[in-house]
Amino acid sequence: MKEIGEKLKETRENMGISVEEAAEDLKIRPAQLENIEEGNKEAFKDIFYLKFFIRDYAKYLGLDYEELTEEFNEYLFDYTSRLSLDDIKKASNSPKKPVRKIASPYTLENKQQKAIPPVLIYGLIILVVGIIIYFIVLLATESKDDTDNIIKSDMEENYESAK
Repeated sequence: MKEIGEKLKETRENMGISVEEAAEDLKIRPAQLENIEEGNKEAFKDIFYLKFFIRDYAKYLGLDYEELTEEFNEYLFDYTSRLSLDDIKKASNSPKKPVRKIASPYTLENKQQKAIPPVLIYGLIILVVGIIIYFIVLLATESKDDTDNIIKSDMEENYESAK
C-alpha cells in the first residue's frame, strides 16, 4: 500500500500539482489524498472506497489505473490472507447489533393499505346506477314533453289552417 501511495505522490509532485488542487479536482478532502499517499488505509472506513479513490486518483494523474488497482487488490489479498482462522471465528461468533430499519415514506415494505369495506363499494355502485337511471328517466320525460309540444303545435296549426 505504501508503494502505491509513493507512486501517486511522486507523479503528482512531478506534475507540479498541489494536494489541495488535486483534492478539489477529485472532489475529495485533501486529508484523504494525504492518507492515500502515506499508505494509511486505517484512515478509511471502507476499504472499497479506498480502492475507488486510488483508481480515480491514478486516472487523474494519467497513470495506468488498472495496474494500480490490480496492485491494490494484491495488497488487499495479502493483508486479508494473514488473518488467522481464530480471528475470523471470533468475528463471526460475536453478537451482532440489531439492524435498525429506516422508515421512509418511499419504502413499500410492510405497508398495509387500508382496504375499502365492501359495503362502501356496493353503496357507491348503487348510487352510480341510481344516478344513471335518474338521468335516463329525466331525458325520456323531456323528450316526451318535447314530442307532446310538437304534436300540440302541429294540431293548432292544422286547426287554424282549417278555419
